[in-house]
Amino acid sequence: MKLETLELIAYVWLGIAVAVHVTMFFITAPFGRHTSDKWGKSINNKLGWFIMEMPSLLIMLYFLFWGTNSFNSYVWILFVLWILHYVNRTLIFPLRIKPTEKKMPVFIVANAILFNLMNAGLNGYFLAELSTKSAYNENWITSPSFIIGFSLFIIGMLINWKSDTILINLRKKGDTGYYIPKGFLFEFISSPNLFGEIVEWSGFAIMAWNLPALTFLVWTFANLVPRSKNHHDWLLKKFENYPKDRKKVFPFIY
Repeated sequence: MKLETLELIAYVWLGIAVAVHVTMFFITAPFGRHTSDKWGKSINNKLGWFIMEMPSLLIMLYFLFWGTNSFNSYVWILFVLWILHYVNRTLIFPLRIKPTEKKMPVFIVANAILFNLMNAGLNGYFLAELSTKSAYNENWITSPSFIIGFSLFIIGMLINWKSDTILINLRKKGDTGYYIPKGFLFEFISSPNLFGEIVEWSGFAIMAWNLPALTFLVWTFANLVPRSKNHHDWLLKKFENYPKDRKKVFPFIY
């Protein structure tokens, strides 16, 4: 695939992200606390997470070890960071979440698979086959974009992991109730786990500084910002004593 072809696909994919972003403010994605039977056949929640996240992990592992340019420069660092995130999301996170009667619609799993195939495919192919050694050389790993981007990625990842841990520990084994999360960034926003992912992939985009990485960041924003609004609105309705000064996903802003 030529660079021009990949860029054309990326721009079309960006356009779809904008449309999805707008749509998701009116249609709540039916999984987790928002699960609904009207979306058709459902599968086990843990299995759903594993299946839908696995393509991104496998694609990037393939391009890392069998890509043309993966070890010709420091581009392997970007692969390792992506893989680190998806090892957690694919293998560790599903094992950590508590069993629940609520299942995940196959529709959501299928859409997530498409999301991961496109984003991992675009990023993996560009980094492994189209990137140049000069773009990710010794000067790159000491550049402001790498230092800032790497720092944001690690900070975002830690925020995401810490927030997930707080949410998971809200329930004891066998408990199916809902509780108001407290502590850490939950004192400021309703979805610090989603905020952490946005920070994470903002850092990745700054580090990588290419169109596919930007495309993934836009898709992350397009999915998670409306999702955070849905979470926030649900919590306000569920709990009369929910803190009214908490923002949705960006501290002090939104």
